[in-house]
Amino acid sequence: MTKNYKDIIADTSANISKLRKDTPELLQAFNGLSAAALKGGALDGKTKELIAMALSVAARCDPCIGYHAKALVKFGTTRAELEEMLGVCVYMGGGPSLMYTAAALAAYEEFGGERAAA
Repeated sequence: MTKNYKDIIADTSANISKLRKDTPELLQAFNGLSAAALKGGALDGKTKELIAMALSVAARCDPCIGYHAKALVKFGTTRAELEEMLGVCVYMGGGPSLMYTAAALAAYEEFGGERAAA
């Protein structure tokens, strides 16, 4: 089964919009937490997104993989950088993480990241 990460995050965003309408304080708090966690500091934005992707793989969260793949492409993350981080995911998480590293790579490519050599 092939997953379409653009559709996954579009559907997730639509459902989150419903929550935003019904529970605005919750979503404002989450968005504030996100902004604070991803704000540049000792670590740059790309490094923080690589960490977020690693945790998305570990948590096996398809929407998370989609959102962070999109962000990594915007940050100009190279395929080599992504694959090195995914290697650490496999090291730390074993076989299940290996399966989700394939998903993370597919999502990265779907959002326009470097394509595999033909």
